[in-house]
Amino acid sequence: MRAVRVTRFGAPEVLALADVDDPAPGAGQTLVEVDLAGVAYGDVIVRSGRYPLPLPWIPGLEVAGRVLAVGPGADETLIGKTVVGTTAGQAGGYAERAVTMGAYTFPIPDGLSPEVALTVFQAGALARGLLSAMGLRSSDTVLITAAAGRIGSLLVQQAKAVGATVIGAANTDKCCAVGAFGADHVLDYTATGWSQQVRELTDGRGADLALDAVGGEIAEQTLATIADGGRIGFYGYASGAWPTVDMNAVARRGLTVSGPLGIVIRKSDAQQRDDSMQALAAAARGELTPRIHARFPLEQAAQAHRELEQRRSVGAVILTRR
Repeated sequence: MRAVRVTRFGAPEVLALADVDDPAPGAGQTLVEVDLAGVAYGDVIVRSGRYPLPLPWIPGLEVAGRVLAVGPGADETLIGKTVVGTTAGQAGGYAERAVTMGAYTFPIPDGLSPEVALTVFQAGALARGLLSAMGLRSSDTVLITAAAGRIGSLLVQQAKAVGATVIGAANTDKCCAVGAFGADHVLDYTATGWSQQVRELTDGRGADLALDAVGGEIAEQTLATIADGGRIGFYGYASGAWPTVDMNAVARRGLTVSGPLGIVIRKSDAQQRDDSMQALAAAARGELTPRIHARFPLEQAAQAHRELEQRRSVGAVILTRR
């Protein structure tokens, strides 16, 4: 089969199409003929060498397609069904066939397109988990950075569904999209003084809650926007660096600083499965609407990575088998 394989870390060009052996499902696993694969920023981080994994490596932790076979102990009723699933070892999705974990393989609800299902079953579940971990309340004003991204856009939608007031922050080119996702207020975090605008929008008090996936200077500015006694969760560092946190200020102001992603991934299998199924159900009801930024065939995986790495994407980037 064809697969995108990495044999050395580096620029997007290290993503090379190659002929490799078909994978076989082990115990509790399923074999999926991949029609679509999600491209996550985590793939970019690994490919660049910032979080190296053993080589050779086939990226891709989420796929959509038809189940061809199952391993011992997996659900045989899945054979022939169109599903979305998390790849075994969180790798192998950029390929014509991939092995998924049976426990994290979900039939696509009737009426829901595979593209939408692919872009919400993990991202929507993660957004749901992040907001739960941070204790989001309907009375909260929540600041979400990278609000035009795959996760950020779903955070905006789910926070609004709870009834919270949402301030979405993104770079200049993406601000219009943040408003379309439903944010009450949209800020350009490349503009001077944007963090002060959060104070102005909240009558000087600051946001009750913030979720940041950018890291670095943006995260440090985000921390300054939080109301005394408020909460902030850092769940990514798209800028390439985690923020420097002034713990004296945190203690003095009574802030709660959290790593909610770690909380989410430590939830029980049953809870994580439920989050995915709830996200799929919400999408099927039209309550969760992801945006597909771009589609690329397997042989253009390098271009897909450039879209993410150069911050051009609004919503999800996916690979197609053809």
